[in-house]
Amino acid sequence: MATLDPRIAKVTDRIIEKSKPTRSAYLQLMKDEGERGIDRKRLSCGNFAHGFAAAGDDKKAIRTFSGPNIGIVTAFNDMLSAHAPYYRYPEQMKVWAREAGATAQVAGGVPAMCDGVTQGQAGMDLSLFSRDTIALGTAVALSHGMFEGIAMLGICDKIVPGLLIGALRFGHLPAILVPAGPMPSGLANKEKQRVRQLYAEGKATKEELLAAESASYHGQGTCTFYGTANSNQMMMELMGLHIPGAAFANPGTKLRQMLTRAATHRIAELARDKKRPLAEVIDERAIVNAAVGLMATGGSTNHAIHIPAIARAAGIVFDWDDLAEISHAVPLIARVYPNGSGDVNDFHHAGGMAFTAHTLLEAGLLHDDILAAGHDDFLAFATNPVESDDGIEWQAVTDTSNDTMLRPASDPFQPDGGMRLVEGNLGRACFKTSAVDKERWTIEAPCRIFHDQKDVVAAFEAGELDKDVVVVVRFQGPRANGMPELHKLTPPLGVLQDRGHKVALVTDGRMSGASGKVPAAIHLSPEARGGGPIAHLRDGDVVRLCATNGTLEAVGVDLASRDASQAPPPPVGTGRELFALFRDQADEAEKGGSAMLAAMEAVL
Repeated sequence: MATLDPRIAKVTDRIIEKSKPTRSAYLQLMKDEGERGIDRKRLSCGNFAHGFAAAGDDKKAIRTFSGPNIGIVTAFNDMLSAHAPYYRYPEQMKVWAREAGATAQVAGGVPAMCDGVTQGQAGMDLSLFSRDTIALGTAVALSHGMFEGIAMLGICDKIVPGLLIGALRFGHLPAILVPAGPMPSGLANKEKQRVRQLYAEGKATKEELLAAESASYHGQGTCTFYGTANSNQMMMELMGLHIPGAAFANPGTKLRQMLTRAATHRIAELARDKKRPLAEVIDERAIVNAAVGLMATGGSTNHAIHIPAIARAAGIVFDWDDLAEISHAVPLIARVYPNGSGDVNDFHHAGGMAFTAHTLLEAGLLHDDILAAGHDDFLAFATNPVESDDGIEWQAVTDTSNDTMLRPASDPFQPDGGMRLVEGNLGRACFKTSAVDKERWTIEAPCRIFHDQKDVVAAFEAGELDKDVVVVVRFQGPRANGMPELHKLTPPLGVLQDRGHKVALVTDGRMSGASGKVPAAIHLSPEARGGGPIAHLRDGDVVRLCATNGTLEAVGVDLASRDASQAPPPPVGTGRELFALFRDQADEAEKGGSAMLAAMEAVL
């Protein structure tokens, strides 16, 4: 393959250098855990008997150490389309583990919440911290010491990062992620967006809106737009944590079942041979590969929070400067809704992850020497699995079948990636350029201040925003209210933009992988709670946002001379008061917006 691009090599080397103390400490801890930590052979007879008492047909094999025992951590629930397919996975995986001379047990379950269900509701305030909860649940599940390998069943927004963060505390064990795939395509995303905007303008009824949404989200599997869930799957492929090509096969198909069987056999092999532990698989190169894929495909802005958090759990220091440099080096090669018209199924059929890996490797933009869990050779991730008489056959994909959606790195949609760092006297924030027309990359207008996205919608409906405006929604960061996605803002701000106004959003909250065509500076750090510069803005202050120059500033305003606005009272109801500790101790978005990781580092 091609020599690694010197810009990618430079960022990787910098990450390695600044991570030396923490990475070394992490790897030493994992070495100690492997040598002296809890495992089946170190359990007392009483402990051990409890661990296999309910193992049924596998009891003898577990008791006599006849093969490795795989711990399954599952995010199954049957309310959410993406996780409903996991219902039968554990019992199937137990059969497939026996085929490979191993056993498998469900170590534990973790919550899987859907931002689509909680969007704009009180429950969304729990969303970011559900990642920490999932990590803690994963650690509890694996703490029994009964396992030689880990299989993680999870696919959506906070679930995959949470599973990884938790599993990395058991990084002396090999681990693999088992996806379930996207639902088949339903109503075209452009039509869904059209109905949403009509409803925002009062030109469509609630019944018409519900009919459109139901035709879009209609069956088992992840949502088909390229949001955080599907960006997760892209990243897991390029980090080598899947069976190659597992990301986007639909649920309920024979190929999906065959891929899950292959994943079970693979983790049994890794566990038996005690090779490719998770701590070594997720290294600095794998983290860079994830970021390269994110930029190349215009993936979810949520990963500007999740990648630093996953890295941090592995003792790796990764920040938005690293992300920005990678973005400048990596061309945008995919346009998947909301950055294009086709969905992830169309992306998959155009060449999908196989072609993405192929063209990025050919351009020297990926590390091809990472220690992948899903295959002994990372180059296998440039192949696509297809059914054959003998099982799965992996075929090389060297070209795109739809260059309106997926292009080679030599002929990209944009010369750089889909996200930029903007900074200035208001702090540091992320701007997803891949979804925004270039003529809107620079917006300068008076601002209007809000502390709740519902108030923005109300002002829009009252006609108060029908002008050039920078909408500032503050006290939305991790410490204020858990950093909910502000997805309800997309339709009204899109309407204002379509009316010819210069419109932008500036917030210390999130906008998610569904961030659309309106320019937005999101994840602003430091956040308003605690006195970040955004807390000093006033209605009418002129704000300039420019992705071209990477600036975000209040023009001609001495922010330091003003008192900060008072924070709203902490949220209560819908269980939000239970997460007060998480909010109070959370660190900034650029570090991952986690209370748990900050506390963990203090202990270590």
